[in-house]
Amino acid sequence: MAHTVCLTVDFDAVSPWLHAGEFGDSPVQRSRGVFGAEVGAPRLIDLFDRLDVPTTWFVPGHTIDSFPEPCERVVDAGHEIGHHGWSHTPPGEYESREAERADVARGIESIERLTGSAPAGYRSPSWDFSPHTVPLLQEFGFEYSSSGMAREFEPYELTEEHAPVDGPYETGDPVGITEVPVSWQRDDYPALAFSGNRAFSDEGAVFDHWRRQFDWMSEHAADGVYVLTLHPQVSGRSPRPSMLRELIEHMAAKPGVEFATVSDALAGTRSAGEGEEH
Repeated sequence: MAHTVCLTVDFDAVSPWLHAGEFGDSPVQRSRGVFGAEVGAPRLIDLFDRLDVPTTWFVPGHTIDSFPEPCERVVDAGHEIGHHGWSHTPPGEYESREAERADVARGIESIERLTGSAPAGYRSPSWDFSPHTVPLLQEFGFEYSSSGMAREFEPYELTEEHAPVDGPYETGDPVGITEVPVSWQRDDYPALAFSGNRAFSDEGAVFDHWRRQFDWMSEHAADGVYVLTLHPQVSGRSPRPSMLRELIEHMAAKPGVEFATVSDALAGTRSAGEGEEH
């Protein structure tokens, strides 16, 4: 069995604190994002370079426009850049389809200025879709999303859906976009970041849980794709880069495991499927 690890980084920087309500409207809260941009991101870039692993960074346009130097370092190191909104507004909070569309378009423009091309992939801020999100992803030609949770370790096709409150849930036709699934259990922010009245968890237990999930996938999920979501302002704080290194080395020691960007992992699963058909 072959297995793929996709290390993904949500490089939010200051953007979430711009519309986080009363708790987020503070220079102290925004300083957490500044740390992520100026300290955490370089630490992660250096770690990935030392271990020679490719990664995918989902970057809001606000981060690209506000902190161009670390974003350029990500590109220069050969990592993939994915779309993460411009303002990091959760899609369900836009006032209209037009407002959501404008933010998506602005985020694409920022990425194009950074990389010279439009992004292949999209990750929704806060892993949230509005009724307009999927049609907009189709309109802008995205190949994949990494926001949904209908599977654990298996990419799947996004479909139309019907979810009336007074009737059965139904799935519709495929929309031509592949979902590379995520999980709150493989995201550093809920477990390790202070938020409101919630403090962080035991760090060793969190990394051990991620290792155990990887081991479970390697034993039970043929051709599984393991997506880990990191934030520079969280996993870039000491001593977590060292703990992340140990986790990556554990994964790399498993026979048949490779690290890939989300785009490359998706290409690999499509090639495997074509091989099975023939």
